[in-house]
Amino acid sequence: MALTKHDIVEQVCNSLGFPKVQSSQIAESLLEILKSTLASGEDVLVSGFGKFCVRDKKERKGRNPATDEDLMLPARRVVTFKCSGKLREKINGR
Repeated sequence: MALTKHDIVEQVCNSLGFPKVQSSQIAESLLEILKSTLASGEDVLVSGFGKFCVRDKKERKGRNPATDEDLMLPARRVVTFKCSGKLREKINGR
């Protein structure tokens, strides 16, 4: 099961002892900082966790599978994530 924003708020509330409203504001603030940083094109590095990178993808050829029509897919930006070595070790149980 995926970790939700609600789960994060609950864990902040329980582990740090903040009221639920303040825990929610903390989580929202953190997510807004991450979103605005990525939207501006900057990478986000969280030591011991990983790095979120903004990559530019070029325009490319595509095909509509329903109609077999060829088309050009526009250039776009995507966010990628690369986990840190420490996180990878923890996930793999080393």
